[in-house]
Amino acid sequence: MSRLRRQFSHGISNTVETRNLDEIKKKTGNIYESIVIISKRANQINISLKEELHNKIEEFASHTDSLEEIHENKEQIEISKAYERMPNPALLATQEFLENKIYYRNTDDDLFR
Repeated sequence: MSRLRRQFSHGISNTVETRNLDEIKKKTGNIYESIVIISKRANQINISLKEELHNKIEEFASHTDSLEEIHENKEQIEISKAYERMPNPALLATQEFLENKIYYRNTDDDLFR
């Protein structure tokens, strides 16, 4: 299992669960700001996983038609299925946010000081 997949899937369930909005809001004092932080982190995770997946699938890319290509396609399918079983990036980002694993700062506060 790759470093990114281990990092992003450690102990997080694939199922969506209800979260306490007050818990999310108290991190920043504003629910909308918290959601923006979570969504930006989810986008970062999604981009990283997508790049990793494309790199792995590219290893099996074949530009010729042969019987070996069928075997390679099976390997590509297995890799894709493994990534599909991973938790959604939004779930991962929310968990990181609630565990204080995301660094963020409000740049508007810096402008008015």
